[in-house]
Amino acid sequence: MPRDDLRSRGDRDLAERLLREPDVRKAMERSDKEAQDASTRRQLLGTAMRLSPEMAPDVHQIMEACRSALGVDTPVETYVYPAPVFNAAAVRPERGLLFVLLSSSLLEAFEPDELKFVVGHELGHHLFGHHAIPVGALLSGTTPIGAGLALQLFAWQRYAEISSDRAGLYCAGGFDGAARALFKLASGLRGGRIRILIDKFVSQVTDLRDEAQRQARADAPMRSDWFSTHPFSPLRLRAAELFAASDLLVPGGMSQDVLEAQVHELMTLMDPSYLAERSEAAEAMRRLLFAAAVLMATASAKPNERTLEELEKLLGPGSVPTNSNRNAIQEDLPNRVARVKEVVPVLRRMQVVRDLCIMARADGRADAAELRLLVDIADAIGVEREIVRCTAAAANDFD
Repeated sequence: MPRDDLRSRGDRDLAERLLREPDVRKAMERSDKEAQDASTRRQLLGTAMRLSPEMAPDVHQIMEACRSALGVDTPVETYVYPAPVFNAAAVRPERGLLFVLLSSSLLEAFEPDELKFVVGHELGHHLFGHHAIPVGALLSGTTPIGAGLALQLFAWQRYAEISSDRAGLYCAGGFDGAARALFKLASGLRGGRIRILIDKFVSQVTDLRDEAQRQARADAPMRSDWFSTHPFSPLRLRAAELFAASDLLVPGGMSQDVLEAQVHELMTLMDPSYLAERSEAAEAMRRLLFAAAVLMATASAKPNERTLEELEKLLGPGSVPTNSNRNAIQEDLPNRVARVKEVVPVLRRMQVVRDLCIMARADGRADAAELRLLVDIADAIGVEREIVRCTAAAANDFD
């Protein structure tokens, strides 16, 4: 499989945006200079145990199989270090060598296919160039970076984990080994006393989504998960499950476009809501949401008051005038659409369509006029119609 197909679009798109940032480019230049004098290998040789093929032939075989599957040409040295927690890491290459670290407890507790997932995940970070952006230096440097850039860095790291999970799943040969590995990493359990029921673990996503929607308001407080480098474990597992069911791995599976859209919807549960975010993109999204919701609420002869009530809940008290001029809003809609297309990444535009679908069903169903407007908005901003079908649960067929 081509490596570009394994890499999530969110990872690729956010990385491209970050690489255009002057602060990121400067930090990369400093990091490259510092790497010339790095002594990572010396430190590892002194504090960890290098696993030679003779010492751990099965680990060596797994490493070589994963390197071959992913097309990683860089020579790898594998180290084990004493630790009671399940953990692994890949360190930025030094003088042409890549270092993969495994904790002793992980090495002893993981089955071969589970270990393949872990090794493939770490090789994925190298494969996709994740080490090139010095996140730690940017976030802890002497020169502070803006809050917007910091949030982008954290969001990119979460998507980078999704890409690496796909590499790990591909190496593991399927979803089962990857799922058990993620369960163990999340719980710290070996699966002896506790039954590993993957479907129960995945079901936590529904509760996470409910909690996120309950808190999605314009006045919602800052959340710590905005600053997390890893997706919540149930989200990682669900994203891996979606990838395993896609046409990248299964003939006739879901398309890559639908896969990426559904993964993005998962990842938004850890992003700042555009309803509260202060940025050009968020403002453009709010303006489109307002206009489309008003037009949708007044699409029928009798205005849908429930839709307007839901809109005011999202945007805040007093945000929806009682005498909104429908004609003026309709006339300005193309400008709002154009602004969204100009400043909002394609995947993120889906959030507006998702919220409009939810509002359309505020009274229990979305009628034909509302659905037609939803599809027109989705088409206008380049969002797959499948998102409308899935979110609005519409039975209608759209041309």
